[in-house]
Amino acid sequence: MASVANLFYEGDGKPFRNFHLKVEVMTEPHSNGGIYFHTKYQAQGWPKGGFECQVNNTQSDWIKTGSLYGLCNTGLTIAWDKYWWTQEIIVQGNSVTVLVDGKKVVQYVEPAGAQAGKDFERKIGEGTFALQGHDPGSTIRYRNIRVKRLD
Repeated sequence: MASVANLFYEGDGKPFRNFHLKVEVMTEPHSNGGIYFHTKYQAQGWPKGGFECQVNNTQSDWIKTGSLYGLCNTGLTIAWDKYWWTQEIIVQGNSVTVLVDGKKVVQYVEPAGAQAGKDFERKIGEGTFALQGHDPGSTIRYRNIRVKRLD
């Protein structure tokens, strides 16, 4: 397995359920990362809880920036390496909206009765955030990270 790095945010200890997250992101060419939400701290490995909102413009994985990885994917490149863009994730009730530079990329509505996955949860719940650097060859920069609770 590739060496993965995740930076978790614990905040005030109260889990996030409904929120609006804004993050400025910049990637170097051929880099892959992600913004996890509704997750929980893990000392190592890929976070199993919550969702990963993909950060990938030119790395070989066909799943590109703004996707909800493994659930609601786009192969379209909508952001560019070596330029800052704003990635927003809004969770309200059973709905997840992802915006990149103000443009809607994904609108996911979790169906009633949805069950957590076996290996990766990918289910609306509550938790914290993690910023991912996928592998040693990936350089992802995150700045101006802001979150507003909507509860």
